[in-house]
Amino acid sequence: MKKRTKQQQIEGIQTLLERRRRFDVDYIPFLGTWKMPDASYRYRQRGADAFWTGFWRTLMFLFGWILTGVCFGARVTGRKNLRAIGKSGAICVCNHFNYLDTLLVRQAMGHYRSYHTMGPKNNKNGFGGWVMRHGGMLTFSSDLVAMRNLNSEIERLLKKGKIINFYAEQALWTNYQKPRPMKDGAFHYAIKHNVPVIPVFCTFRKRKSGHIRGLRIHILPAVYADGALPRRERLDAMKETAEREWRECYEAAYNIPLEYLPREEKQP
Repeated sequence: MKKRTKQQQIEGIQTLLERRRRFDVDYIPFLGTWKMPDASYRYRQRGADAFWTGFWRTLMFLFGWILTGVCFGARVTGRKNLRAIGKSGAICVCNHFNYLDTLLVRQAMGHYRSYHTMGPKNNKNGFGGWVMRHGGMLTFSSDLVAMRNLNSEIERLLKKGKIINFYAEQALWTNYQKPRPMKDGAFHYAIKHNVPVIPVFCTFRKRKSGHIRGLRIHILPAVYADGALPRRERLDAMKETAEREWRECYEAAYNIPLEYLPREEKQP
């Protein structure tokens, strides 16, 4: 029997999860060690940390577009939708399909304006984790004090007109082209701080090897909360609108309707 390639193995896992509607399962094994952010974790960089934050952001600004251009042929469309929000802070929701997603969001939202929420395991030990922390990473935590500090930093950044990205699908599915259902978190923060949500959806061509080309980063129209609705309905309406924009972008880019594989229940 011919051995399956790594890309075929990944697609097999995604097919199974899609059939079972388990769109939020993170199937990629974690490599390395990490630390849960605690009360001493610094979400706001000061002193020497602020210098290194500026250094890495500038480096990404200078060379990030070259990396994404060479690797993916990445281009941004819909910048008028970003200009429409002016200097307002905003929440961004982008589909999570590649390890370099943050560079793509930075390319669209602005290298100095965008920040990125991530799961606790991204607070890695070693040099890689250090770079991510100084590159605008906002790590969630199970520690209550750390979460209070994170929430305070999110509020401060939004008031300064920054854009905070959420991977609302929750899990990374490499090279997966379809939009997946979003979680509530991004919309909770948007309503709490009275800021719009900017849906961003990336489309691309995929070779048999899994390599991506012709990537387009679509900045879609901002979604605003309807203040006349109760909070729960307000959140649901924002999420439904953002998901609809993702779906319409997908269908227009690939010229096919969004259809998932037939549902399959897990056998007992």
